[in-house]
Amino acid sequence: MADDQHIKAQADNVARSAGKLAASAGRVEDSADRRTELAADRTVLAAERTYAAWVRTGLAALASGVGARALFAHILPAWFGSVTGTVLIAFSAFCFAAAVWRESEPGAPPPRPDTRRLPRGVLLALNGFLIVVSAAALVGIWLAHT
Repeated sequence: MADDQHIKAQADNVARSAGKLAASAGRVEDSADRRTELAADRTVLAAERTYAAWVRTGLAALASGVGARALFAHILPAWFGSVTGTVLIAFSAFCFAAAVWRESEPGAPPPRPDTRRLPRGVLLALNGFLIVVSAAALVGIWLAHT
C-alpha cells in the first residue's frame, strides 16, 4: 500500500515536471520567434543604411565630377578636367543604379519583419531622377565654355 502511494506521488511529480517543461518550451519558442522577427527588422534597416550609403557616395561623386573641371581648368589641360569629371559622374550614375539594385534584391527572404521596406516606386523615381541629373552634368562639363 505504501509502495502504491509512493508510485502515485512520483507519477504526480513527473506530471507536474512535464507540465512545467511544456510551459517553459512554449516561452522559449515564443522568445525565439520574437528574436527572429527582430533580426528580420534589423535586416531591413541595414538594407536601408546600405541604400543611403550608395546614394551618398553617388552624390559625392557627382559633386566631385562637376567640380573637377573647374578645379583643373587653370592647372592642367582642359581635357584632363573633363575626363576626370566624366569618370566621376559616370561613377555617380553607377552608384544610383546600384543603390536601387541592392535595395530591391536583398538576398534570402527573412521572416516577415514588422518594419516596412521603402516603396520600390519611390526608389526608382528618386534614383532615376538622380541618374538624369548625372547625365545632364556630364553633358554640361563637355559643352560648357571654360
